[in-house]
Amino acid sequence: QVQLVESGGGLVQPGGSLRLSCAASRNIGSIYTMGWYRQAPGKQRELVATITSGGRTNYVDSVKGRFTISRDNAKNTVVLQMNSLKPEDTAVYYCNIKSDYLKYDTWGQGTQVTVSS
Repeated sequence: QVQLVESGGGLVQPGGSLRLSCAASRNIGSIYTMGWYRQAPGKQRELVATITSGGRTNYVDSVKGRFTISRDNAKNTVVLQMNSLKPEDTAVYYCNIKSDYLKYDTWGQGTQVTVSS
């Protein structure tokens, strides 16, 4: 199973930026969709952004125009650049890779993002 390690979380003020990175433990090539999900206290886990092996992206409406997802297949990483952060972005963010064809789905341990003054 692929191991995923997230980094880059922390405490920022509203309007600030963070860059989350997720590194996979082995070469995943172009097989998998990679993405970020988040879970805030008292709320269900939600999709934030995904990117396919072909570079197609998908974002939840609440982050469109503020967040950008990208991947570097050579480094087996996926990055979520988060700008104009809002308090409602506060959550634990989880990296995910999946393949519908292979019926594979795995998660990182999560990294805390807190947006507060």
